[in-house]
Formats: sequence, C-alpha cells, structure tokens
Amino acid sequence: MDIALKLVEDTLMAGASHTLTTTRPRALYVVAGSVRIDDADVASDNGTVTLAAAAVQAGPEGACLWRWEVAPATDEIEAIGAQSCLKMQAPIFDADVSATHLLRLDSVAFPPGGCAYLHTHQGPGTRCLIEGRIRIDTEGHSASYGPGSPWFEAGPEPVFAQADAEIATRFIRAMVLPKELLGKSSI
Repeated sequence: MDIALKLVEDTLMAGASHTLTTTRPRALYVVAGSVRIDDADVASDNGTVTLAAAAVQAGPEGACLWRWEVAPATDEIEAIGAQSCLKMQAPIFDADVSATHLLRLDSVAFPPGGCAYLHTHQGPGTRCLIEGRIRIDTEGHSASYGPGSPWFEAGPEPVFAQADAEIATRFIRAMVLPKELLGKSSI
C-alpha cells in the first residue's frame, strides 16, 4: 500500500465544528483564527499532532488550518468546515509506518538573507511558507516560494535554502521521522 503525506488547507466559519473520524498521524497548524481540538484551545500560529480521531471547533472569528496527514495515497481527504482543499500530496513509503515512525510539526525561521547550507534530513516532509520568500535548491532543481506555497523534501537528498534578502522568512513543516529521533534533530 502506498502511503502519502497530504497537506490540506481547511477554512472553518465561526463556531463550525467537525470530527475527523479517521485514526491516523495528523498535524494541525492554525494559520489564522483559533480552534478547539478535542479539549485543547489552539490559537493562531500554533499547532498540535495527534494519532487519534479529533474533534475540531472553530473559534468566534473562524479559522484557517493547515492539516498534514499520513494516509494511504488513494484515500480521499476528509472535508471539514466551509472549504477543504488538497494543497499537496507526496508519496513517502510503500507500507504503513505508524509503528516505527513519528510525525513532527515545527517552524523554521530565517532572518533577512539567512540560509541553510547544504544538508539532508532523516525522513520526508512537506513545508509550507507562512511568511517571506525562499529559494530551495535540491536534486539539480531550484524553485522559489511565497506565502502559502508548499514544497516536499524527500529527506536523503541534499537541500540548500536561501531566504529573501529583504524580509524575514518562516515556514511550517511536518516530517515523518524514525521514532528514535523523538526530541532530536532530523539533520
């Protein structure tokens, strides 16, 4: 079975609620507004990772979420709120890896002109730019991204990142990593 890392953008109207019924590794990041996920309030620019089904309720101003899921590539995305759209899907494994891997959600920031020299990671992941602009060079290809743009990095291929020279840049990423990397760097 082919497993994919899917990135979905969900727009929820004020007070809207939905339960994500499928149990799977899932990371939720609040781009704007606020939500209650199960019994925890999650404000804008914060996120959480869960392995279980999750009840999601938008705050009084509504919410925009980025949702990463590790799921069979053929599974349809579960729509929540007023709109749910698949931003990106990338194959990551050919078998279920939930027993041996973890899903990590974090944020990476660069000052104006900052860079990440050539490096690799120990697992695949999808990034989505939250602010600024960035150029990513990998596998003989160079691409530039602006706010809201996602890209995938397979992990073992060397990557160089160059942030915009004029403004701070930051992206949110979800990576599938071996469980022994819990609390450790993926580089």
